[in-house]
Amino acid sequence: MLSRVTACEPTAPTLTQFARPSELPGARRRELAACWAAVVNAGGAVVPADCPPPPLTGADLAAAVDRVAEGLAPEQGRLLVAGLDGSLAGWLLLRREGHPLEAHCGVVNHVQTHVHLRRRGIGAALLREVRRVAGEEMGLERLKLSVRAGLGLEDFYRRAGWAEVGRWPGALRLAPGDDRDEVLMSLAL
Repeated sequence: MLSRVTACEPTAPTLTQFARPSELPGARRRELAACWAAVVNAGGAVVPADCPPPPLTGADLAAAVDRVAEGLAPEQGRLLVAGLDGSLAGWLLLRREGHPLEAHCGVVNHVQTHVHLRRRGIGAALLREVRRVAGEEMGLERLKLSVRAGLGLEDFYRRAGWAEVGRWPGALRLAPGDDRDEVLMSLAL
């Protein structure tokens, strides 16, 4: 587990990365699940298939967080967590693609900022750090992610240097009559 402060300002998030399941204590797992539930309940995150429909609690997402933790390994997957004033502010998951033809690429998932802490630069700090970790520590050459259209996320990622490389029209059905494009984004490191 490694921690870094992203700036000299007292309100700058502290970024911590976890590279092994054993590094992620139960209290931190509960914080991750609570954040994920809050983001889902605000309409901003995907609900894992084995969870009930929203509204969710952290307990509903405990098994999903455990699966995230079990996938951590220094060369294969890292969890980046942003803290603010000692509390979890946001997180994301970085994993190396498993297929040999794509092993130079990483996938970023679960980019989440606690709902009450949005617009404070936490997501941007996480994206800067994932870029650094992916290139400098994991030796990746490209990152990819997909986002749901209709929430303005494409603009957020573009400002962070990501490029839209394609769309799957209507690929995401949020509810009957509410189909959204899945936007594919890429970042060369």
